[in-house]
Amino acid sequence: MNIPVACYFILSALLFFIGVFGFVTRRNLIAMLISVELILNAIDLNFAVFNRILFPGQLEGFFFILFSIGVSAAETAVALAIIINVYRNFHSDQVNSIENMKF
Repeated sequence: MNIPVACYFILSALLFFIGVFGFVTRRNLIAMLISVELILNAIDLNFAVFNRILFPGQLEGFFFILFSIGVSAAETAVALAIIINVYRNFHSDQVNSIENMKF
């Protein structure tokens, strides 16, 4: 049973646009981080589908996806550390609370 490739691309586009919409409309730092992760997952899904289409017997695309997932995990850890420091300093996780940060 094969799922058509167009279904994967539609799912990836939905994930991407939900992530963009969430990033643009949310003011909560955690929700914005989750939206960025949705965007990165959509990109990883596209990498997997293109690897399956262009190089069906090879695994180079999947290794690239694993590397991308590792980078996403590191990015999430750093972003959570920044969010925790912002919360400790401003007692809020809203973007509006950090707009007046001084250098």
